Amino acid sequence: MVYYKIIWKHSATKDLRAIDKKFIAKIFEVIESLSRNPFPKKYRKLIGTDSTYRIRMGEYRVIYQLDLKNNLLTIYHVR
Repeated sequence: MVYYKIIWKHSATKDLRAIDKKFIAKIFEVIESLSRNPFPKKYRKLIGTDSTYRIRMGEYRVIYQLDLKNNLLTIYHVR
């Protein structure tokens, strides 16, 4: 099984500061699961991009990009 290394962009960490604390644990749980399976049931590819996706968690979305060659998962936004 391939695991993807998670890289957090500054924009994503900044987004987390604005999110209600009771949702943070669930967000981290979902992002950790993306490192094992970057294509879960509810993911969507963003139009006009080669490797950028989003996954919804209630009212929040995680925007991430995959580098399949280097096994990297970069988190750009959590909104």
